[in-house]
Amino acid sequence: MPDTNVITFPQIAKKLPAVMRGLPRRVRGLGMVGLQTTETPSGLTRCLDMAVRKSPKSSALLYEDREYSYQQLGNQVDQLARYLQSTGTKQGDVVAVFVENRPELLFCIAALSKLGAVSALINTSQRGAVLAHSIELVTPTRLVVGEELIEAAFEVQKSLPEGANSLLFVPDETVDSGRVPKGWVDLTAAASETPNTTPINAVESIASDPFCYFYTSGTTGMPKAAVMTHGRFMKAYAGVGMACIQLGKKDRAMVTLPFYHATALAIGWGAVLSGNASLVMVRNFSASKFWSQVKHYDVTAICYVGELCRYLLALPESSQDKQHSVRLMFGNGLRPNIWTAFKKRFGIKKVMEFYGSSEGNVGFLNLFNFDCTVGFTTVPYAIVEYDLDQDEPVRRSDGFMRKVKAGQAGLLLGEITDSSPFDGYTDPEKTEQTILRNVLKPGDAWFNTGDLMRDQGYRHAQFVDRLGDTFRWKGENVSTAEVENVLSSAPGVLDGVVYGVEIPDTNGRAGMASVRLKDGCVLEPEALFRHMSQALPKYAVPVFIREAKELETTGTHKYKKADLKKEGFDVKRVADPIWVCLPGSSSYVLTDVSLFDEVCGGKYSF
Repeated sequence: MPDTNVITFPQIAKKLPAVMRGLPRRVRGLGMVGLQTTETPSGLTRCLDMAVRKSPKSSALLYEDREYSYQQLGNQVDQLARYLQSTGTKQGDVVAVFVENRPELLFCIAALSKLGAVSALINTSQRGAVLAHSIELVTPTRLVVGEELIEAAFEVQKSLPEGANSLLFVPDETVDSGRVPKGWVDLTAAASETPNTTPINAVESIASDPFCYFYTSGTTGMPKAAVMTHGRFMKAYAGVGMACIQLGKKDRAMVTLPFYHATALAIGWGAVLSGNASLVMVRNFSASKFWSQVKHYDVTAICYVGELCRYLLALPESSQDKQHSVRLMFGNGLRPNIWTAFKKRFGIKKVMEFYGSSEGNVGFLNLFNFDCTVGFTTVPYAIVEYDLDQDEPVRRSDGFMRKVKAGQAGLLLGEITDSSPFDGYTDPEKTEQTILRNVLKPGDAWFNTGDLMRDQGYRHAQFVDRLGDTFRWKGENVSTAEVENVLSSAPGVLDGVVYGVEIPDTNGRAGMASVRLKDGCVLEPEALFRHMSQALPKYAVPVFIREAKELETTGTHKYKKADLKKEGFDVKRVADPIWVCLPGSSSYVLTDVSLFDEVCGGKYSF
């Protein structure tokens, strides 16, 4: 596509023959989405049961040296559901799940879905106060913790649910301590001892029922629990998986992303189930092992995020780069500046980029296989003018917003309608804060995505950047308020403001904090880094620190971040001392012009 800003009708026409292939299946998938109402039977249980009936002997899941057929996977889920049901879990219960990528995580999510319970999928990087908040936020009746994360759970003992059988322990063969903590139930053993003759009172969930909670970083502090309904999972399964990605029984799709994210759980597993394909589940992403894993499992499809692609592209070129059977990639965040280079180097012909969020009501998918676009959508949306200096959408003299023209960038909004609802968060106040009203006409309501998008025409868009107080780094959304709360409690720090800055040739924005120190205090780089690392996930720890004499605020006492973002870590423009934590380091070092040039020149792989 010669112009990545605007898509033309002739370009669409050239793509139609390829889109027409697989048309009956596309129609079925889109039909399932289009006919869905709030009362339509939907969800993971329905999708998994269909796959078990259609392909009981086909490979469903591969993990390290384990392989499960669809029938075996269904049996594992049923076995776990019997135990959970027999010990009190019922429809509407919230069960927090804190387990790393491994089959037991999927068994648990699917078993809870079968009972009509809600899985609160906790980010496995969370620790301390953030972890305690995430548990307390949803008041779970039970907590499932993998052995690999049990120490983190012990740190927040006061926040754990109480009662008989409320603390469930999942042994991990990589740890294999052989010990079940006092007061905890070995979930694996208990489930295996439950008679398989015990009937399961499976719940037929409808589209409006909650399926799971994903934790998203909020702009006002700690993580928010975003609701994914059974209907939205079904839309990912049918609208994305069946109508667009179209995997088949012979496909093996590798997912190295964490399943506490919607990309892995809803898009990745949903697409696999829609084609009765096989899911290759990887515990943790490793760039150095990635292509050997692809070859070992004979992978034909890859589920990605942009950062994953950048890490792979940064590897030394090898004769093995194209020695694989991958026919397509599907995911989000592949930036235009590496899109073509990645496809060419690794011989990838088809990139099914999509756009969406855990809580949002608007999504795009690259159905036509164009380069450098998040694709096409059928849902009602608008890209409206946005004032970057004021950090807010533009309202004209009549009080309404205006859509941008094709080729221009603006704020993406999703219209809230009966067919495109906004399910929101567990906190009604936070839900309302995300809604914009009277946007294009009196009385309308729109979900504010917080993303800057370029209108490419023909209902296509290109992702430009993340707006507001949440930025994306290392494949994760980072809440500036959350980091600021930790920063303000650091020894010697009076106050501080956090924002994201761009490092050339990297995806997303690295965290930067401008701090004011208390009188008489000096910045202690190692101690500051240790303080931040103990309280925050690794990806949320600021990469840059700026020692500021003053922090400018607005009349309502909000920090003015626009100028700070523009100045970034450029020591040629900023007189304040700037510190950086280089990759692999456990402290900050003072930046000078030489080091600044090295960072911008790509010497360090952030």
